[in-house]
This record gives sequence, structure tokens and C-alpha cells, in this order.
Amino acid sequence: MSDKGHSVKVNLLGREHQFACPQGQEQALLAAAENLNANVEQMRARSAIRNDEKALLMAALNLSHELLEAKAQLQQQYMQHSALCDKLEAALKQDE
Repeated sequence: MSDKGHSVKVNLLGREHQFACPQGQEQALLAAAENLNANVEQMRARSAIRNDEKALLMAALNLSHELLEAKAQLQQQYMQHSALCDKLEAALKQDE
């Protein structure tokens, strides 16, 4: 075992898997596995997918799509925040 991390056992699709994990990130890895399992189960409930691999891929694609949407929203909010800061700076300079 190295100083950088160790392995953590997680349950995915009813099977136990072992992954390397940086020390202090164990709970985040376990939470990610729970989230992935929940997404796979939702995918199965909404569709006729029963194959584990296909359900996992569909859940991964869905999560990737959600991540891209969240990044786009964050970028938009950053741009709005930046524009408001620019306006505030311009207003403060006028008052001087």
C-alpha cells in the first residue's frame, strides 16, 4: 500500500469491486457508487434494458449529459457574475 491511497470495496450492480482510492476520499467513492447504482436502477425502470453492461453505459451517458449541462449552467452563471462585477466597478469609478 502506498502513501497516496489504498483500495476500497464498492458494490456495483450487485457485485463487489475493489478500486484504488486516495486517502480521505473513501466516502466520496462509496457515494459515487451508490449514485451510479441508483441511476442504473432508474434506467432499468424507465426502459426495457436488462443487460448490466448496457444499463451501466446508459446511466454513464445520462450522468455525463447531466454533468455537461451543469458545467454549461455554471459557465453562464460565471459570465453573469462577471458582467455584474464589471457594472459595479464602472459605477464605483463614476462615483469617485
